[in-house]
Amino acid sequence: MMNGSPILTRRQMLKTIGHLAGACALGVSTPLLASGTAGRVVVVGGGFGGATAAKYLKRRNPLIEVTLIEPSPQFYTCPFSNLYLGGLRDFDAQTHGFDELRSLDVRVIQDYAQDVDAVGKKLKLATGAQLGYDKLVLSPGIDIRWNALSGYDEAAAQLAPHAWKAGQQTLILKRQLDAMPDGGVFLMVAPANPFRCPPGPYERASMVAHYLKTHKPKSKILILDAKNNFSKQTLFMDGWKRLYGDMIEWVPANKDGNVIRVDAEHLTVETEFNVKHKASVLNVIPPQSAGLIAQRAGVTNKSGWVPVQAQTFESSQVPDIYVVGDATIAAPMPKSGFCANAQAKVAAAAIVNALAGKEAATASWANTCYSLVGPDYGISVAGVYKVSEGKIVEIKGSGGVSPRDASDDIRKREADYGVAWYNAIAQDTWGTKVS
Repeated sequence: MMNGSPILTRRQMLKTIGHLAGACALGVSTPLLASGTAGRVVVVGGGFGGATAAKYLKRRNPLIEVTLIEPSPQFYTCPFSNLYLGGLRDFDAQTHGFDELRSLDVRVIQDYAQDVDAVGKKLKLATGAQLGYDKLVLSPGIDIRWNALSGYDEAAAQLAPHAWKAGQQTLILKRQLDAMPDGGVFLMVAPANPFRCPPGPYERASMVAHYLKTHKPKSKILILDAKNNFSKQTLFMDGWKRLYGDMIEWVPANKDGNVIRVDAEHLTVETEFNVKHKASVLNVIPPQSAGLIAQRAGVTNKSGWVPVQAQTFESSQVPDIYVVGDATIAAPMPKSGFCANAQAKVAAAAIVNALAGKEAATASWANTCYSLVGPDYGISVAGVYKVSEGKIVEIKGSGGVSPRDASDDIRKREADYGVAWYNAIAQDTWGTKVS
């Protein structure tokens, strides 16, 4: 709950966040353009972090040679993919290309980043090509830790999709949901922290519940969770009760919700205390780590994630490699698309200054995470962050969650704000104009 009037406070805060997201690195001035090439920067990953970094590097200094490496000709976003599962959005609306980056003279290469020679400053691609760099930006997102849950490997994901990387997995889960009989059980396995998008599983449960209430009202949703609490829990559970009655059951870890074994072929899971559950549709969101290229670059630590310098998002372990987005250890900032976009702007500003021989300016970030509980029922959590004593900290009183006692009008406005946020960040990142 935020201080003061909830409506006015959140309006003011969201307006502030919008300004911060646009500027993001407050006080960072664009350096004077040097004659000739101003440096070579290679960016890996075409998502919220990578595409933003490439774009803002060119905006700050067009003389920097910027190359973006992304294996797919289009990028599919996880944010709002849950709305597709709920029948509220077309899949094509999740799809974004790189034409704007090309128009800014960013070289876009459709290939996989395979390895990094940090000493020789070279990135090796799957085709065998090697790209030299002065600075390297990695925005690899997450990789699934196959077999961290016994029985859950790549083959199992075709039967019990995670859909935590948008694209083909999202389509598989939607087809299964459409084919599920009325009266069936949609069973979700939710992971322990940390993982991409903390409120994501619970928004997914909400959107699946909306779909089932509309088309298969005798069905149930069972969430087996490796945690004892989750992001915006009270707000989600209030919304579930109001909109869906007893359709959704959430089982925390301390009540035997921790799944330790998956049998994807038979759509069953087994919990810590040897209780088996059978699903009609099984959605397993497994443990995760930073994308593989981060590991090969030597920037991950024992946790599987990437420690970074708070001021610049340069790797704490390997110089001249910057890492942004879900792969990083940047708490209290969550692993969200908004944060990836904000971090990329700070990293881009720091790189431009470094190539010009200047110090990085003081950094500041913002995040707002909207979740849809029903078509006209939105909730959110927001925060603003700064660097203090070399660490990222949340500015006291800067954020908070939606008020629990909000009116229907406020819930509707939050839902509308979420759509507006997605449209704005898609245009900011990829130049996509979403109608």
